[in-house]
This record gives sequence, C-alpha cells and structure tokens, in this order.
Amino acid sequence: MLAGLTEGDPVPAERELALRFGVARETVRQALHELLVAGRVERRGRGTVVARPKLTQPLGLQSYTEGAMAMGRVPGRVLVTWDTVGATAELAAGLDVPADAPVMHLERVLLADDQRIGLESTYLSAARFGALENSFDPTTSLYAAIRARGVQFGSATERIETALASPREAELLESTTAMPMLLLNRRSVDTDGLPIELVRALYRGDRIAFETLLA
Repeated sequence: MLAGLTEGDPVPAERELALRFGVARETVRQALHELLVAGRVERRGRGTVVARPKLTQPLGLQSYTEGAMAMGRVPGRVLVTWDTVGATAELAAGLDVPADAPVMHLERVLLADDQRIGLESTYLSAARFGALENSFDPTTSLYAAIRARGVQFGSATERIETALASPREAELLESTTAMPMLLLNRRSVDTDGLPIELVRALYRGDRIAFETLLA
C-alpha cells in the first residue's frame, strides 16, 4: 500500500486503494488504521501521509535530549506546568522525604523535530533541587542541569506498559484517547543511592519506540 512512497507523500484515498487492490473500502480503512497505530502513516488535516520513522529511544541513564540527538532528531520541550506540591505517600516513599514535604513538579511536552512525542511529569525534592527554579530553562535538558550541580546519576528503575491517554493528555499530545500509548515510570538515584527523581512519562506509540542492549 505504501510501495514507492516516501516520508510526507500523501496516501491515496480509500476509494482509489480499494479499486487498486480489489477489496472493500472497510478493508482499506482497517489497514490504514493499523498503519496509523504502527506509526507508518499520520493524519494531516483531512489527508493521510507517510510518517517519519519512529524515534527509537535507548533505555538507559541518558536524557531524552541525548537520545533524540543521537538519532539525528532535533529535541525540544514545551512547558505545561511547573509548581510545588506536597508529597503524597507515594512521592514521599520514592523521593525519601517526609509526607507533605515540598516537591517540585515539572510537566513538559517532549518534541522531536517539532512533533509532539510524549508528555513527561518529573518530581524532585524541593529541599535538594529547589534552586533549579531560579536557574533552569525548562525547554532544555533537566539531566544536564542536575549534572551541572555535581549530582551524578547512578542507576534507575523503569517500568514500561501500554496505556490510553486521558482527554487532557491526548489534547496535549495532539492525539486521541483511542491511540495506544507507552507509559514509563522511572525512579533515579545518584551514585550514593540517594533519590533524584520520580518520572511519569506518556509517549505516543505511533511516534516512539524503546530499545535496550542485552548482553
């Protein structure tokens, strides 16, 4: 169906494809939906075009910025929320702070070549990282800013599962609530084992994939 087409080329209309392959339009519609979910095509206005290959993000102790640049993509971020909240029981346990202790919450949309890839919420202890509020540019790499403070990432625990976006999340990602998403939860600690961050990130399944090296 996509033979001979390259990134950005329009996909023929359903009727044309049905006539070309001698199948029902419903069959074509289902095939196009599967290509959309797989990230092979994308909607632009009223039409469908061939999509750019998915961004492949390595699983490891590197920032989203580093992973995107390694793939030749231009990373970016759009700030959605930056506030201070009281630590819930889950945040207190994950960041090793008292209940209701101030926690910085940074929510950003992740971009690759101006495409919305994911929605990332990061939680940091305000007692440890509160100074970032006066110095950090939220459109840049948070990991770089943390390392610049002399904190070295030691290890992280990540959990990835499939999920569906809420209406708010879908709107921020310029997607729909029916689009499969990848939900990543991560807890990072420094080389002394002290907690650095808790992260909840929701990624568009049609635009990003994760990989790791097994040895």
